[in-house]
Amino acid sequence: MAEVQGGGDSGDVRPELEEDLSEVSDFLKAIGKQIKLLRERAGLTQKEFAKQVGYTESLIGAVEQGKRTPQRELLEASERILDAGGLLIVTSDDIESAKAKARVRHPEWFRGYAKLEAKAEDLHDWSLWDVPGLLQTEAHARAVYEMRQPLLSEETIEIRVMARMARQEVLTKWPRAMFSWVIDESVLRRPMGGWDVHAAQLRHLIEVGSTRGMVVQVMPLDRTEHAGMGGPFILITPKGQSQMGYIEVQTSSRLITDQSEVRILNARYSTLRSQAHTPPESLKLIEKILGER
Repeated sequence: MAEVQGGGDSGDVRPELEEDLSEVSDFLKAIGKQIKLLRERAGLTQKEFAKQVGYTESLIGAVEQGKRTPQRELLEASERILDAGGLLIVTSDDIESAKAKARVRHPEWFRGYAKLEAKAEDLHDWSLWDVPGLLQTEAHARAVYEMRQPLLSEETIEIRVMARMARQEVLTKWPRAMFSWVIDESVLRRPMGGWDVHAAQLRHLIEVGSTRGMVVQVMPLDRTEHAGMGGPFILITPKGQSQMGYIEVQTSSRLITDQSEVRILNARYSTLRSQAHTPPESLKLIEKILGER
């Protein structure tokens, strides 16, 4: 029997959020207030300060309001320019800790899968609509959450982005799990977040696809046969467990443990890989799309 979580046959609609985000969001607001206080003490406007640290004025404003997570590079530049006496640098470790805690800040319907993903020994992902979460840049992830309907609050967006970035640590663990992704070409041609954000995302896919042990393939638009028209899915084998399938669409998500269903997904994925461009061909196509702009 397939196990269902947060939707699917259970009929539950997955809630986008009514959980307590105060701990992380209040911490980000406190850091933002410190930066604003030091900036004003230095007699700098947001525009002047943004120019000196090499960031946009809007980003500095978002950081000071606690709506964006200050990256270490920004903290180091702010420390130097604002003569903060170590006040900002010491917060960098706390911010990393907050990112780690963000693992549990996923929506309730997604947490079960996220725990399995963190201990995956192999993971294979067919992506029809968007860049896989494990491969998204921070800017792409933020763009996706900002356009979510119904609209999410700024605090929720920031926590969701932090949580998605924290998930990607599974890609750096050693011994490395076996990863493969098949991505529909339409995803690569849809400039989510604008061209600058999309171009950085495409370059990141090339980087990942060039990494030993990670395979990125593209399903071209001109294929007359396509095994993945039923929708996206993930095959995952958590350590010490049998392989499982995972699917989600609109307000439903489903973890598949029935091995007969998992075998069907395996057969589809194997066919998809044979129908897709080879890994080298796929990277060349991504480079081509980058050069078309």
